[in-house]
Amino acid sequence: MQKKISVPKKMRARYDEIVKLTDDFCQAHLNDEYAELCREMTAKLSRKRPSPLERSRVKSWAAAIIYTIGRINFLFDKTQTPHLEARQLCQLIGVGQGTASGKSTEIMRMFNLTQFHPDWTLPSQMDGNPLAWMISVNGFIIDARSASREIQEEAFRLGLIPYLPD
Repeated sequence: MQKKISVPKKMRARYDEIVKLTDDFCQAHLNDEYAELCREMTAKLSRKRPSPLERSRVKSWAAAIIYTIGRINFLFDKTQTPHLEARQLCQLIGVGQGTASGKSTEIMRMFNLTQFHPDWTLPSQMDGNPLAWMISVNGFIIDARSASREIQEEAFRLGLIPYLPD
């Protein structure tokens, strides 16, 4: 089930065009988790003022959004599943690699994103994301999964970790 995503009325048509491309691409070559994160990224870009999505081609933005989510989740690493080479992703969507990479870098800078960024990690990869579990306790950085249940519950309540570990 898809989340309800907030998009400004002015940007709804552009959002829908981009999401149609990203959804189709993810369905054919990736998975539903990628599709969902691409929708969320498109919505976030739609809410930016002014929205960068208002300039350039829809296909360029769709490619850049997939490329960005792929970068964060190591899509280009052949040991990962799913896996695509950057060149292959760009060929499949019909955009030059320089365009997709350049716009992806713009997105990464705009939102201060890095690989392993917890907000943009595929849910199925969250357990393996070390950044999602690091918290500060009394000035010490620890992995919340090794903390007491009480600390885990407080970290979860504060939104510092994605869920309560078993």
